[in-house]
Amino acid sequence: MTQQSAPQHVSSISELDRYRSLVAKQQPTWGDPAAVQAASDDLASQPPLVFAGEVDRLRERLAQAARGEAFLLQGGDCAETFDAATADKIRDRVKTLLQMAVVLTYGASMPVIKVGRMAGQFAKPRSSDTETRDGVTLPAYRGDLVNGYDFTPESRATDPSRLVRGYHVSASTLNLIRAFTQGGFADLRQVHAWNQGFVSNPANQRYEALASEIDRALRFMEACGVESSALNQTEFYVSHEALLLDYERPLVRIDSRTGAPYGTSGHMLWIGERTRDLDGAHVEFLSHLRNPIGVKLGPTATVDDALRLIDKLDPEREPGRLTFISRMGAEKIRDTLPPLLAGVRDAGATPLWVTDPMHGNGITTATGYKTRRFDDVMNELLGFFEAHREVGTVPGGIHVELTGDDVTECLGGSENIDEASLATRYESVCDPRLNHMQSLELAFQVAQELKSLAR
Repeated sequence: MTQQSAPQHVSSISELDRYRSLVAKQQPTWGDPAAVQAASDDLASQPPLVFAGEVDRLRERLAQAARGEAFLLQGGDCAETFDAATADKIRDRVKTLLQMAVVLTYGASMPVIKVGRMAGQFAKPRSSDTETRDGVTLPAYRGDLVNGYDFTPESRATDPSRLVRGYHVSASTLNLIRAFTQGGFADLRQVHAWNQGFVSNPANQRYEALASEIDRALRFMEACGVESSALNQTEFYVSHEALLLDYERPLVRIDSRTGAPYGTSGHMLWIGERTRDLDGAHVEFLSHLRNPIGVKLGPTATVDDALRLIDKLDPEREPGRLTFISRMGAEKIRDTLPPLLAGVRDAGATPLWVTDPMHGNGITTATGYKTRRFDDVMNELLGFFEAHREVGTVPGGIHVELTGDDVTECLGGSENIDEASLATRYESVCDPRLNHMQSLELAFQVAQELKSLAR
């Protein structure tokens, strides 16, 4: 790999900490400042979770996607929990992403960049600081980095020791991911094995047919004497929303090669729709890191918003540095996204454009379940590709909340999950996720869209 030097504006520690004087939204109210400082000191003494060279390599890959030479697949839990960081659940999430990537790669003849919402997605923004049930009001659940999900005063109390526990759970998750993706589990000759353990369904049957085609292609390559490490291992990166600054800042490390600061809590970090204020702490803080940075853009985002974010986060227009993740909603994307794409294009900027077809399509059922209609998710996905075709820009990836489990959290799909079925296996502690089958169905649809672009 060619070593990349940092831009000329390498930040000093004093510049990195400028965010402390700005408003930081969506932060918890810690009860014990001394305990927060102790947790911060502990985190600052730990080894990095990811390494500068890996981050640089991902930035190169994302630059390829922005040019239309690759495609980003970013997916995982809405909110990871400490208790669910088991080997089986991590394996099934990785398997689902590997299956989706195979569908996309084989169907669209394009390299797929695999990035998990994993090993750090432990903090969540909330619409209210409190939650009320049956007349009892308690602090809102802000993710396992902050407090517990159980609706009790003890569980909902903020606990700074969770910051350190989150680091160690992330480290063990990354250890498993690296073992799975580099130790033979990701071997393309295992494409059938990735399907084992999942409930048989139409999407799996379609996947099995594709896997048989891959088997034949691999046997042909072996007969020709073709050998490549790309066949038996794969690159896999991790990402999360850099929401909790008391966790992110202590995990910044200065690269010994270049003197540049890297956020070592994950390869790619993103800023949410609720924290992307130009004069806010999150944009200021992440502007100084060398990581690829994502920004969520909702339906109220303007061309001026996008251009000012580019000037702040990517002033040197570095390929692969900045990703815009649109989350418009199925009913709005065809009206709101094209002007954004055109305005950014006309300004001469080429960020990577990715769609999040999940967050703009949330509904709540009469029985109180937060859910999404699979048809709405697919509709926004199609609208994303239509918008890019209209403007002549590059649709560079998808960002989805998913699980490898056969949960019942999103309505519809080929299983026809209805409102009565939601209670069967609704396991998310925050937002509803696509289950394994719905994830594969989505991948086949994306592959079809990418095929049509290549014609």
